[in-house]
Amino acid sequence: MSDEPLPSDGETEIHQLDEDTVARIAAGEVVERPASAVKELVENSLDADASSVDVTVEDGGTELIRVADDGHGMSEADLRAAVREHTTSKIDGLEDLESGVATLGFRGEALHTIGSVSRLTIRSRPRDADGAGTELVYEGGEVTSVEPTGCPAGTIVEVDDLFYNTPARRKFLKTTATEFAHVNRVVTRYALANPDVAVSLTHDGREVFSTTGQGDLQAAVLSVYGREVASAMIPVEADGDELPPGPLESVSGLVSHPETNRSSRDYLATYVNGRAVTADAVREGIMGAYGTQLGGDRYPFVTLFLEVPGDAVDVNVHPRKREVRFDDDDAVRRQVDAAVESALLEHGLLRSRAPRGRSAPGEARVEPGGPRRAGTETVDHEPTTLEESTGGVTSTSDTDGNESDPAATADDGTDDVPSTADSEPASTDAGVASSGGNASTEHTSQPTANTSEPDESSTTAAGPNTDPERGTGSETTADASRSASPRDDDPKDGRDATAHAGTFRTATEQRTLTGEAATGEETEFDSLPSLRVLGQLHDTYLVCETPDGLVLIDQHAADERVNYERLQDAFADDPTAQALAEPVELELTAAEAEAFEHYREALSRLGFYADRVDDRTIAVTTVPAVLEETLEPDRLRDVLTAFVDGDDEAGAETVDALADQFLGDLACYPSITGNTSLTEGSVIELLEALDDCENPYSCPHGRPVLVTFDEAELEARFERDYPGHGS
Repeated sequence: MSDEPLPSDGETEIHQLDEDTVARIAAGEVVERPASAVKELVENSLDADASSVDVTVEDGGTELIRVADDGHGMSEADLRAAVREHTTSKIDGLEDLESGVATLGFRGEALHTIGSVSRLTIRSRPRDADGAGTELVYEGGEVTSVEPTGCPAGTIVEVDDLFYNTPARRKFLKTTATEFAHVNRVVTRYALANPDVAVSLTHDGREVFSTTGQGDLQAAVLSVYGREVASAMIPVEADGDELPPGPLESVSGLVSHPETNRSSRDYLATYVNGRAVTADAVREGIMGAYGTQLGGDRYPFVTLFLEVPGDAVDVNVHPRKREVRFDDDDAVRRQVDAAVESALLEHGLLRSRAPRGRSAPGEARVEPGGPRRAGTETVDHEPTTLEESTGGVTSTSDTDGNESDPAATADDGTDDVPSTADSEPASTDAGVASSGGNASTEHTSQPTANTSEPDESSTTAAGPNTDPERGTGSETTADASRSASPRDDDPKDGRDATAHAGTFRTATEQRTLTGEAATGEETEFDSLPSLRVLGQLHDTYLVCETPDGLVLIDQHAADERVNYERLQDAFADDPTAQALAEPVELELTAAEAEAFEHYREALSRLGFYADRVDDRTIAVTTVPAVLEETLEPDRLRDVLTAFVDGDDEAGAETVDALADQFLGDLACYPSITGNTSLTEGSVIELLEALDDCENPYSCPHGRPVLVTFDEAELEARFERDYPGHGS
């Protein structure tokens, strides 16, 4: 304990902070970067009923932010009041918050807090006032001058030297390109939300985009994203009985074709009652509608408006008002999913109307041992009936009463898989597709006998040693054991309960790359512990035994680390690049075009060479060749996104750091993915390559490669230390 005497009664070390310190601390909640100030000022302009809003920034907004509008404007008395803390004309009290806030701003903090950390100048004149307007200068939290000035009707706010009096905060700002990317995102959000307002954005003297303000959302998308994206957008319009039960009154807007996507969520623009917000329920609903049409790291272009009663959503969740809370997240998720999926189906952009999981190629399931006849085709169909066959497999009945597995007849992209001889009789096992899978309307070959007993001839014809993973046999021991036990088929997601039986089936034997039976012997490593491979869990994690316990290895993270260090070596001297036969022109969004100018040198260090054709178009002439594969030119867009996002998260500001960051992203490109079955030989090869890495314990993005469960933890989890246990 300290020897210092405690303060006597009436004395205390707790004291009130002065107003200037409080203002600067509070500013951090509202203005964390230039884009935060832009957001507050643009919201003020829109709340003032402006028909045009012009935003100008210099050096990403760190040197100058200027927002000019033709809104209601303010008198001298209004200006003096507006820069005081917690002053607003938008709400009167708690009742307005509880009944739902109709304006974008309502806290009354924006001008006061921005002025606390900058040099702020406001010029304004009311629309209905004649003569001069008023200029107010507010610097570091103090009004330094108020005087008449000539200005148009409306308001012009200029923010100079943001964070000049808080150098610690200014020091942690990112590169100009990254800060501008945030500004662009904010202005884009409000330009799309208000197509009836003419919104322009200018950076360092160059106009980035300008919308027409004629109320055409498609035209606004064209202005900010370009012609390629605008032409790929389809309308969403659902309300009333068209939506499942929930708080949303309507869902409307535009979403893109699945093929028009990016690697960043930045282009998911969602609005609740006109307010640009992020909400997990909304995003999950959108992505759920696309299902497996998009890769796990790809996102569509979305401009979606949700209307909801004010008392069903809380907008007062975050100081920057960028998050909302619904009173029923699950219902919102279902409503958004239904509205977007309906639009995609109407335009033929989803593969079928079958329950998701039955139609998606990555999820459709074909039982091992089911022969497919060469040349037959499958068609997407709506299951007409659901029945349990003797094997417990959900099946559909065709018009003649024959049964087939709808999972096997789904559009799984395997129509061209070669089968055994055409003369081989079709198996009648419940898990085998008949007649090429067209179970709902027509036959292309002889119908399968509708019997509950397996056909012995077809079972013995394949022979006892048929490898079930190669799909050349009929019914294996594993299939028989599955058909003899009940299965849970969940119609909600369309996946069979046995889909996760994994590699540990009784009749499945792991093999090396040469086709020999796996030994299961322990392998010694230099960096990694000694490992004995037991198998795969969910075709994603390698399960290994160690002298001290159990290890799970993420096969994707492991291969990503291996590829990352190979790429580092390959790019150390000179990146391998491939010149294109002809330049490939790419249209960029406004944000991508700005990033290209800033990161051109870093791109060339990686092997991407491109020339600017116009403000929004570049011609790619050379691309990197990575691990014997040549990247597609349009991957350059993802590189730009990775640079901006990586700089924001890690502060990578040098060309070398940016290039290394992208190598980490490139390492993901050829790596083994999850849900990939491996032989023991390929597992051992992967582990040996991982052992040679400088850091085998994390992927280039920092995720762990392996997780260890030692013997003590296993015993504790199984409570083997309970009193009286004698083992």
